[in-house]
Amino acid sequence: MLLTRLADVSREVAAASARSRKIALLAELFRDAEADEVPLVIPYLAGRLPQGRLGVGWKVLGRPVAPAGEPSLTVREVDARLTELGKVAGPGSQAERARVVGELMGAATEQEQRFLLGLITGEVRQGALDAVALEGLAQATGAPAADVRRAVMLAGSLESVARALLADGPAALDRFRLTVGRPVLPMLAHTASSVAEAVGKLGACAVEEKLDGIRVQVHRDGDSVRIYTRTLDDITDRLPELTSAALGLTGERFVLDGEVIAFDGAGRPRSFQEIAGRVGSRVDVAAAARAVPVSPVFFDALSVDDRDLLDLPFAGRHAELARLVPEPMRVRRTVVSGPGNLPAAEDFLEETLRRGHEGVVVKALDASYSAGRRGASWLKVKPVHTLDLVVLGAEWGHGRRTGKLSNLHLGARTADGGFAMLGKTFKGLTDALLTWQTERLRELAVEDDGSVVTVRPRLVVEIAYDGLQRSTRYPAGVTLRFARVVRYREDKRPEEADTVETVLAAHPQVRP
Repeated sequence: MLLTRLADVSREVAAASARSRKIALLAELFRDAEADEVPLVIPYLAGRLPQGRLGVGWKVLGRPVAPAGEPSLTVREVDARLTELGKVAGPGSQAERARVVGELMGAATEQEQRFLLGLITGEVRQGALDAVALEGLAQATGAPAADVRRAVMLAGSLESVARALLADGPAALDRFRLTVGRPVLPMLAHTASSVAEAVGKLGACAVEEKLDGIRVQVHRDGDSVRIYTRTLDDITDRLPELTSAALGLTGERFVLDGEVIAFDGAGRPRSFQEIAGRVGSRVDVAAAARAVPVSPVFFDALSVDDRDLLDLPFAGRHAELARLVPEPMRVRRTVVSGPGNLPAAEDFLEETLRRGHEGVVVKALDASYSAGRRGASWLKVKPVHTLDLVVLGAEWGHGRRTGKLSNLHLGARTADGGFAMLGKTFKGLTDALLTWQTERLRELAVEDDGSVVTVRPRLVVEIAYDGLQRSTRYPAGVTLRFARVVRYREDKRPEEADTVETVLAAHPQVRP
């Protein structure tokens, strides 16, 4: 398949407003694709590179290259060039990257160059998400969408299911089954603004602690234990405590869903950053385990004794979990009958927050396990943290945000009357807000180095965020997690912005 075909479809999908049109476009593309091209076509349309980040900046990508007059690049050739690019390292790497990028761009037409730039910089945003691609794949092959969705859930990969479907037709879906030792994509939760909203939507439900840890899926087959993350990475060797815990359970074959967390000396949960650092440690695991011992907390059972539990209602799956896992290793919860029992749910949330956890997940008792999807039967509720911060600067955007000041540098007031940067964000910005923000910040600009525009600290912006984590990059020793713009506060002066001390006081567990 030529890259120009992919670029054309990407452009058409971006222009289509109707989901049915997007699906039809992708279905037509998949019919024309060969089975072994699909593992490239799907991630490219979704804006992902199979090679991951390539370490190529705009100093290389921004160099003009005369485009080819006629399309000739194939998808496989692009993959080979990008694989070559990803391997470049060491002395002279900048020049070598420039050579590879130059050759790739020189073989691409002008339209293909735009698509490649968006793909490499992560700016491909045309709505061809995996859910739409899945529907397109079902339409292209005549397979029921529900069966394709279940196969993807069990395979943990849309690409592998697509390859099998295009090669062998709908009968290939029978190969994908829940198997101990092969991870499945985890079920995810939507967000509710309050416990009252969540219980009102779900009726009879369980209200469980929402733990700020690392999601894990634990597979045991006799004496063999494997542990996987939510992205299906195998981290078994890094968590000997979880292997021991799994081997200590009475069952011989099972798949459990849960979190790994850690506690400090006072019994309070340690920060996500500490847990992530421990789970990410690959060197001297024994020393890491002594420094930050972790514990599993399970909240679901997907398979027990070779029985696939995915289609059981949550109440039934939890009964199997309770039979297998002792209470100290199960998530704390309360069960409510519906809105009439709301005070119990709200009391549980308050107690959960007092214990240092980030909120609750409300789960319908009659819901099956919708792996790999944000099911409407799981709703997370957690307090939204907001801060009024001052814009200290902004970075020029790329791709569709070229010419706009996008990535904001955010600061809190310091005791000496200055400002300390707490992090950056480009999230939450509409096109209209981007335009206004660019004009306003250019009025306040004091320096522009071509990448970052430094501005006079005059604009106050309300920022929502999920918490703090320690950081040596910023002067306060912390940075915001998942920051996003709520609105600009033109009614506030910079002197009314939040202080560094206010920020730290709200999160004592991560005070540097």
